[in-house]
Amino acid sequence: MSEFFHLMAAPFVACLVLTGIHAYLGLHVIERQVIFVDLALAQIAALGATIGLLMGFGLHSGAGYLFGLGFTFIGAVIFALTRFQEEQIPHEAIIGVVYAVAAAAVILVLSRSAEGDEDLKALLVGHLLLVDWREIAKVAGIYSAIGFLHWLARKPLLLISQRPSEAFAKGMPVRWWDLFFYITFGFVVTSSVEMAGVLLVFSFLIVPSICGVLLAKTIGSRLLVGWGIGTLTSVVGISASYFLDLPTGAAIVCAFGGMLLLVGLLRLVFGERVVVR
Repeated sequence: MSEFFHLMAAPFVACLVLTGIHAYLGLHVIERQVIFVDLALAQIAALGATIGLLMGFGLHSGAGYLFGLGFTFIGAVIFALTRFQEEQIPHEAIIGVVYAVAAAAVILVLSRSAEGDEDLKALLVGHLLLVDWREIAKVAGIYSAIGFLHWLARKPLLLISQRPSEAFAKGMPVRWWDLFFYITFGFVVTSSVEMAGVLLVFSFLIVPSICGVLLAKTIGSRLLVGWGIGTLTSVVGISASYFLDLPTGAAIVCAFGGMLLLVGLLRLVFGERVVVR
């Protein structure tokens, strides 16, 4: 058991850090109905990292991180500029196109790499098992700063996410707030993808938030439910990874799928009785 704690302590703490910021951002994503924006930004960050790789920088190097961050900022500008008060085309459709193009571009870039298949796998599942405490501290610092900025701007951000028509009617600079949201989101996603990979980042963002919507009514209670679900699922996934000798990232993603199914069944069977008010 001591070996388990020795090997899995850092990955578990990393999961707690991921849960803390992603469960909150996921609430905004659910309210905005842009479910795949995290996946799209993560794929854009991966594209930037792969281009840096092709130029001779490692996937997890400082230069590779900056490449990913720069491309994510471009994606943030695109998503902010394509948000309109009256949408003829759903914003989610634009996000889906950006994701598909970025994913295809990653494959094209990695086709020029001698170890393209391994690099693609690293982008999808990350290196969570090998994460060290210095990297966790760096990421936790970034997330804390972004969380503080979002706390300061919580009122306009929540209004735009929950009642965008009201925000437009009040004359709020919605696009500028969207740009702020997506740029800060980009910082989170770029850091997360480098550590945990595209699939796990998406799972941490969406699954706890969906569970929060199913099991709670207010934003505060949904956030608490999301944090609890993320923590519990991390424990289950990491334990399964260690005791069943499974890839850590993939095990946690599958655990999130099982947790979502369980929460859905609870809501179906017990209805409003399981909802926190």
